[in-house]
Amino acid sequence: MQSRRRHAAAAVLSVTALLAFICVQAGLVAFPLRDTRSRSLLVPPRWLPLGLHAVRAGTATPASVGTEAVLLPGWEVIVLLRRPDAASAPADENVQNATCVFRGGASSPARALGPLPATGRHAYTCIMPEPARAHRHDAPLVLFPASTVGNAGDGASGRSPEMLKWSDRIVYESVVIVGGDVLVFAKGVNRRKKVNRAAADIRCLYYRADAGNAVASLPATTSAQQVFRCPPPPATTPVDLELRVTLAVVGEQPIPSLATYDLPRRRDSPPMSSHVTESTPSGKRLICACTMVRDVAKFLREWVVYHAAVGVDRFYVYDNGSEDDLVDQVRHLTSDGFEVFTMSWPWPKTLEAALSYSAAVHRDSCEWMVFIDVDEFLFSPHWVHSENPTKSMLHSITTVGEDIGQVSMWCADFGPSGQTAHPKEGVIQGYTCRRQIMERRKSLVRLGAVDRSLTNSVHYFLLQPGFRSKWNTRVRVNHYKYQAWDEFKVKFRRRASTYTVDWTNKKNPRSNDRTPGLGFEAVEPAGWPHRFCEVNDTLLRDVTRRWYGLGFGNKLGRRRIIGTTPGSSYNV
Repeated sequence: MQSRRRHAAAAVLSVTALLAFICVQAGLVAFPLRDTRSRSLLVPPRWLPLGLHAVRAGTATPASVGTEAVLLPGWEVIVLLRRPDAASAPADENVQNATCVFRGGASSPARALGPLPATGRHAYTCIMPEPARAHRHDAPLVLFPASTVGNAGDGASGRSPEMLKWSDRIVYESVVIVGGDVLVFAKGVNRRKKVNRAAADIRCLYYRADAGNAVASLPATTSAQQVFRCPPPPATTPVDLELRVTLAVVGEQPIPSLATYDLPRRRDSPPMSSHVTESTPSGKRLICACTMVRDVAKFLREWVVYHAAVGVDRFYVYDNGSEDDLVDQVRHLTSDGFEVFTMSWPWPKTLEAALSYSAAVHRDSCEWMVFIDVDEFLFSPHWVHSENPTKSMLHSITTVGEDIGQVSMWCADFGPSGQTAHPKEGVIQGYTCRRQIMERRKSLVRLGAVDRSLTNSVHYFLLQPGFRSKWNTRVRVNHYKYQAWDEFKVKFRRRASTYTVDWTNKKNPRSNDRTPGLGFEAVEPAGWPHRFCEVNDTLLRDVTRRWYGLGFGNKLGRRRIIGTTPGSSYNV
């Protein structure tokens, strides 16, 4: 019996090793890319595409599925599968219980993040186990369902290209936008917010995924923050090629890349998670809202229902790796008739890039877009005597001259207001005391007016020549910023903004991004529940109680409330 087991185990290892060897040989060929200035650019072999393998429960032989991986801070690994139009790519439901197997055989559970918005490539995340950290950081060789991981043995011990590291330069996303231009997203090229390399010094490189043959090397047309605008490859490029795209600073090696060039004719995957809604609403909306979330699903319904009532027509939610019940929350909202779309955006500290992506790809879907967090609510004190909310409340803000590309509003920062836990009625009802001074600004942006570079500072965008910004002091943003301590300290886990120093980093202690009186650790300061309370402000609480009744947050349940009072208008 033991002999048969040993022979069976040896057979499994031999087949797995052979498959790994074939994949490695296919992926370890360095290839030359030559730009128009005749500089030979050798692409490092460690980041070339590699065909890995996934075994589904109940199958007898491995199914070849191409994957790539990048190592994030905290030993987190993001694994990307090939585009779902490949016949071998497993559907989400087949690999929900997946496992990452690392060099040496160590494994950890893999969590599905959903398809990426541009290409539809499915993303998974797992934590690199302790034993694997001592080895060379190879990409996980095998992605098994949990039920078959025991059969993997030491199949991950073969050589494979080293996975990309988020701490290095990396091209992590790309998308073809209306007009044919390609937006390429890369970190480490422009290192600071206002220090950008000239676009003329950056080449956009297209190459074949299978053999690494260069197709085109073209100059970038814009370079700002983490976003680079590139011309598409020549129209003569064969349409049956699976192309990749990367960047190269002139005179330097190309940047390791995860990005694909998805030909427009092959873009058959919707730009939002298929589990959110059955069909994509048609027609351009007047006002849309865009936000990035991570484990804040419990705030979403209050935020969506309120803003839909006062004038937001559609919501785009970029999910930065949430582990809560976001999918269920969105499903309930869409079943109640709200237009809410989620996109997986797993890249850490890339908020500005995600907003640039949103401004570009939703330009033909939305006339105006407001970029706010789920703890921020647009409000005008002039609404306090209204009996019902109406969409004209926010729609009237957009009644401006054609040269206005952006309407800016002040932010009012609310404090814990004596709360020691999340208010069961919701943030609007629970937090009613704020700081006196209003600072920062959030903006309602006309997407057609945004500069080609897509430069933004989260709060506002750079506009094209001929457009200008306008302040509207009759509308403000109620920012429920300093909440009960257990909620507020979650912000220490992961800062989204690219150019904001982490709170654990002892730099820029006087920055407006830091909380006054708070140190560099997630330790509750003395008297926290009563801090930042200079003005007792119950205006929004009172008006929403009149609109919805007591217990605003709880009563939203399945009750769809959108104000439709005819003939109402508010000059804000």
